[in-house]
Amino acid sequence: MTKIKDVAREANVSIATVSRILSSDHTLSVSEDTRKRVWQTADLLNYKPRKKKSTTKLKMNQDNVYNIGIVSALAQEDEVHDPYFLSIRLGLEIACEQLPLNIKNIFRLGKGISLEELHDLDGLIVIGGVDLSSLRDVYYENENVVLVNHLPREGNYDVVASDLERAIEVVLNHLTKLNHYNIGYLGGLDNIKSVDSGRIIKEIEDARKVSYEKIMRQKGLYNPENVFIGEWGPSSGYELMKQAIEKGNLPSAMIIASDPMAIGALRALYEEGINVPEDISLISFDDIEAAEFLNPPLSTVKIHAEEMGRMAAKLLWDRLNGRNISTRVVLDTELIIRKSCQAK
Repeated sequence: MTKIKDVAREANVSIATVSRILSSDHTLSVSEDTRKRVWQTADLLNYKPRKKKSTTKLKMNQDNVYNIGIVSALAQEDEVHDPYFLSIRLGLEIACEQLPLNIKNIFRLGKGISLEELHDLDGLIVIGGVDLSSLRDVYYENENVVLVNHLPREGNYDVVASDLERAIEVVLNHLTKLNHYNIGYLGGLDNIKSVDSGRIIKEIEDARKVSYEKIMRQKGLYNPENVFIGEWGPSSGYELMKQAIEKGNLPSAMIIASDPMAIGALRALYEEGINVPEDISLISFDDIEAAEFLNPPLSTVKIHAEEMGRMAAKLLWDRLNGRNISTRVVLDTELIIRKSCQAK
């Protein structure tokens, strides 16, 4: 079993320094490089310091709670206007109230995340696409991190995501049974952002688009002219659908990657006198509250966003209580058929 003296020897610092750093004692006057070296050495040697608990009392009157942080890749104004991410936050906050988890800080990328505030936390829940290497640069005490709505290949972190690949398969099977074979796709890219600056360091294809292309190729139906990629949100959905209309040979059905984009697309179709579903069928994603009140009511894939938030809190709680094996939870989705989709 690795002892604290082993960490001190490998990191070339005193045992007292190791003890104070691993206890998150920020009154200790050492460089940030030294702190990071000690934590990385402890991680390399598989040394597990005792997890720090807070004695802050919550409304539940629980004596011991863990202080956690939320790191969001979204700006606050973007989150306010996106019911999907608001639902994730709601589920997360509800679960934290039921568990001894105190949300001490909410960090937004590019807003100057304080290292000291991060190091005082027992764990993090990260919402959205965050570059893991830059996250590790600023939070390296432990691997008590849960990623939500982001499914990376690397890292020993817990992940909560939805089965978007399977959802696309279900949607395409439904459309082809309705005799739709000229099926388009309208969506956006996944942005991976740096923790310190908040800037986009890379863009990757969304899982829905990847699955759409793969399955359409397998069916011999793929046409790159029917794929339209832009920004997420209603205004981009509007502009992308305008492009599809202007290009001509509009598909008989269109898969749209989010309900807000579909709202913009519906407006573009309405302005051009193109009827839904008589002229084109639409199936979207998210099932936000407004979807069933649109004209026509929107067929959509229900993503259980609130449950994603609740599950993230449960996974972090398990981590804080001794689970060391990373866990990936992929939630099922549900296709909700309304009046925006009909047989050709």
